[in-house]
This record gives sequence, C-alpha cells and structure tokens, in this order.
Amino acid sequence: MVEIPVSRAREGAGGLTGMWRIKRPEVDNSKCTKCHLCWLFCPEGVVQKGSKGEVWIVYEFCKGCGICAEVCIPHAIKMVREV
Repeated sequence: MVEIPVSRAREGAGGLTGMWRIKRPEVDNSKCTKCHLCWLFCPEGVVQKGSKGEVWIVYEFCKGCGICAEVCIPHAIKMVREV
C-alpha cells in the first residue's frame, strides 16, 4: 500500500486566513455520497473527513474559493454569503 501525505489546515504567516472570504461552504451531509472529491480538490486542506466519512470545513482557514462546491457531484456543498 502506498502512503500519501495529507495536508492539514494550520496557521501560517497569514494568520487565520478564513477572515478573507466573502462566501463560505456549507455541507449537507444528508446529501453527501462520501466520494470525498471536495477533500481531494481543496487547495487549502480545510475539508476534513470523519471516521464515518462525514465531511466538515475548518472555517478558520477556508478562503471561500468554492472549489469544493464546484466538484461536489450531489450538490451537498453550497456557498453561502458571510453575514
């Protein structure tokens, strides 16, 4: 079996970069098929997977790019405006 290094969201030189976004992704795990494309394509590594395959977002570092929502085939992730 090949081990693949996994990136984790963490504070860098830019601090808590989630404050930059205008929209944030919201996950509806009842629609999620656990394909984990959102996790795979997230450029910041903020999409996390639980032991049962559930998905959540680390908002402190999410920049709101929307890639996770774009690759989500069952549309379980939608981008909503920050308030």
